[in-house]
Amino acid sequence: MQPILDSNKAKVYYDGIFSNPRLQHPEGVALDNDGFVYCGTENGEIMKIEKDKSKMECLASSGGFILGIAIDINKNVFACEMKEAALFKYDSEKKTFKEFAKGPKIPNYPVIDKKRNCIYVSDSFGFNEKGIGLYKFDLTSGEGGPCSEELFNFANGMCLSPDGNYLYVVESFHPCVSRLPINDDGSFGKKEIFTEDIAIVPDGLAFDKDNNLFISCYEPSRIYMADTKGNTKLLIEDKHCTTMAHPTNIAISEDGNTMYTANLGRWHITEIDISSLYK
Repeated sequence: MQPILDSNKAKVYYDGIFSNPRLQHPEGVALDNDGFVYCGTENGEIMKIEKDKSKMECLASSGGFILGIAIDINKNVFACEMKEAALFKYDSEKKTFKEFAKGPKIPNYPVIDKKRNCIYVSDSFGFNEKGIGLYKFDLTSGEGGPCSEELFNFANGMCLSPDGNYLYVVESFHPCVSRLPINDDGSFGKKEIFTEDIAIVPDGLAFDKDNNLFISCYEPSRIYMADTKGNTKLLIEDKHCTTMAHPTNIAISEDGNTMYTANLGRWHITEIDISSLYK
């Protein structure tokens, strides 16, 4: 499968190999409503990168391992903490970073649903062991629990559809992207396969401004693009795993022209120019 974009469309956005503080093997990446890039590290840190890339600030640390992250409109950061098996919240006003909710065995990725004032968290559960993969917590109180009886084969990255009517979920060891309809009462309908045309270990998800779904892969280092019917093409690939090195999670800029990827295999955040897709 020939990639749509040449690999030179990807470049290092922020190199943290020798920065102070260092950026150590980021898995999660997200943007706040001002366009600042945040990421988490293998040491439990929440990092914020200046727009001019002059420096990176460590906002807080759990001392564990941060997986996926999500940011609300008040710049509070919700982070899946693997060591503590909990969802942590960084309060941007109080500057605190502590447990917000608990339940998933391996909390992997959070998605904020502003319309329903809740946050969804995927539970990877176990390697090649299907399990309850989806939790829902109140965005104010942190109360909640499992919200679907569907079983997932290592539930991983997630995202809401642009209209908010579906939740898309990566199943890394299927491998596939599934989706569940969200009913009027906020409950979930039956899970269905959206696409299986991805190899080998899908990880992260993000929609673009044309309702295309981007799917990043931990292995190999590539990103796919699926249309609204699930027809999937290879968007970009780094066969040398250097600029894109196991791109786990992804985020799209507000103008829709840039994709940011975390790189679990290295020490930097990558930016990809996707503007040519819309010309």
